[in-house]
Amino acid sequence: MTSMSRFLCIYILLILGMPCLAQQTKESKLQTTDYSSKVWTPLFEQLCDYDDIEERGIEDMFEQLCELEDAPIDLNTATEEDLQRLFFLSAKQREDLTEYLDRYRPLRSMGELALVESLDPLRKELTKSFCYISEATEKRPFPTLKQIAKYGKNELVAAMQVPLYEREGDRNGYLGYKYKHWFRYSFKYGDYVKAGLTGAQDAGEPFFSNCNRWGYDHYAYYVLVRKLGRFKSIALGQYKLRLGLGLAMNTGFTLGKTAAATMSIPTNAIAANSSRSEAYYLQGAAATIGITKHLDATAFVSYRKTDATLNDDGTVKTLLRTGYHRTQSEIERRHNTSQLATGGNINWQAHGIRIGATAFYTTFDRELKPNEKQVYQKYAPRGKAFCNASLYYAYTHHRFAFSGETAINGEAALATLNTITFQACSNLQLTAIQRYYSYRYHSLFSAAFSDGGRIQNENGVYVAASWQPHKKLALTAYTDYAYHAWPRYRVSAASHSWDNMLQTRYQPNHKWTLTARYRLRLSQQDYKKSDNAKALLADKNEHRARLSAAYQSGAWSTKTQIDAAYTSVAPPHSEPTESKGWMIAQTAAMRLGIFTLAANAGYFHTDDYQSRLYAYERSTLYNFTFPVFFGEGMRGAVLLRADITPNLTVIGKAGTTKYFDRNHISSSLQQIDKSHKTDIDLQVKWKF
Repeated sequence: MTSMSRFLCIYILLILGMPCLAQQTKESKLQTTDYSSKVWTPLFEQLCDYDDIEERGIEDMFEQLCELEDAPIDLNTATEEDLQRLFFLSAKQREDLTEYLDRYRPLRSMGELALVESLDPLRKELTKSFCYISEATEKRPFPTLKQIAKYGKNELVAAMQVPLYEREGDRNGYLGYKYKHWFRYSFKYGDYVKAGLTGAQDAGEPFFSNCNRWGYDHYAYYVLVRKLGRFKSIALGQYKLRLGLGLAMNTGFTLGKTAAATMSIPTNAIAANSSRSEAYYLQGAAATIGITKHLDATAFVSYRKTDATLNDDGTVKTLLRTGYHRTQSEIERRHNTSQLATGGNINWQAHGIRIGATAFYTTFDRELKPNEKQVYQKYAPRGKAFCNASLYYAYTHHRFAFSGETAINGEAALATLNTITFQACSNLQLTAIQRYYSYRYHSLFSAAFSDGGRIQNENGVYVAASWQPHKKLALTAYTDYAYHAWPRYRVSAASHSWDNMLQTRYQPNHKWTLTARYRLRLSQQDYKKSDNAKALLADKNEHRARLSAAYQSGAWSTKTQIDAAYTSVAPPHSEPTESKGWMIAQTAAMRLGIFTLAANAGYFHTDDYQSRLYAYERSTLYNFTFPVFFGEGMRGAVLLRADITPNLTVIGKAGTTKYFDRNHISSSLQQIDKSHKTDIDLQVKWKF
């Protein structure tokens, strides 16, 4: 690609945003006044750095926010358990909001949120997106079956992705056609009753044939009941469960490092599983019951089939979570292992103090026997039966919040996680997180704060600050050091990492948001001079920076974003290898009557995968698109949404990626023998 061509690409990207900017002198009268996802999506994006959150965590977070948007919380009747669902609030903010509601209910307007001192403007707006105020002043009784049947709301969503290209596996290898599609039906009555069924099919999987004689490759089904007498929650079918801070049990999401500076996930929660993913859920029944005003108990049982790679003797080599069943070998690994889990939790809380204990037992019908020749697998779960137990604790005061959990497994290995948050003043919050995860500790259901993504083999300290020196300016920073005592994947010795981030957000007015972010990560990885040489630890330095300018006025919005990455790997006594890259992206959206049009385009140029870059892309409902880019190329997408009636929505999206540095994309059965790929997404949502 010539320098002139590159210049033209960049120039086109920049002028794409000009029509939106030209409207800043006029306020459109077409902007809706409700707090819809058009509002909370960019607000929530400001709190998170998606780079350090697992994809399933991002999907889970957005799933819960979409559910909250559909069934918002009534602040005049909300319980503490209801407010726990506002996970974008810190523990201190949630406690202050609870205290204000207990003292001053009934609220007359959402403007009263301004009187909750610890709530910053960003979280006030987010809270407005998922809460409302009714005239009710007392807790409503559980509805009758007649009321549920008469006033319950149904929603059906169907979606399909059509690739305008052919993969190698589509020609020879995959047993199904190349289209990806899914449906999702849900029934809701407020936040009291929720039931649903989801069917999902990945591209290449057989449909109504082979192993899928019932149609879709994966089904998710659930019934969730809340506030039924003493029962706070009852779940049947597939569900997600979080107990404590997640060291022993958490099949839901965790926060990334940027979000951990200002957010706090709830300690105990039962949620329905409507995800299209075949991993990270339980199947059976779970319930939480209030024994007394301050004491409640949770019990659960789960039995499900899971995918696994087997050894020659029939034992399990690896538990799989991809959910792909496209080829004969993938189908042979489908649901070949059974898992049973059962346990419970008891929780007491009063006067800002919370204490709880969790214990559960897990067994498989096959023995887990990972490959011991791989040193990093030496302390992976091994055997047929496993048990875990934990104790968690929390205390919240006027300016101070402390929470922690200490867990143990059947081999008496320890894991502990402790968090302290201090509200130094109304505009400064300090957070410190200490964790110690023994390399011998393991839980098959753990998910919590970590650097390596696993609750094992990590000892570290995280310190963060969130400061708003002026109402228009907000600063967030963190530093995190972690030590790994045992070898890890692609790291054949003890190692350490140091992660640092600084972000500033400036809002000169309610229309403009300017953001700058810099991240420096120092880590270690294996390096070999040749295939037969001994692996040596090399120091790896990653620099990542982002600048963005977002503008929103009435029905128009636009955002320009520039990303840069520089990575160097320095082996002992050798010259470092370097990789660098950059990307510029432009997004724009407008709303005109029943139509919403959104478009984005970006140009990226990186040396290789080491300097890869990420960019959020607006997508269809219940989809979160955050593609990774490396090499040289362009990405563009256009989305059109039509709200034909209040109950019928149709969405179409076309996205294409063009590479300038290759003549094929991907490899093996996923290989596309072209330098570009285009996908069409179609979706219909019907409420009845």
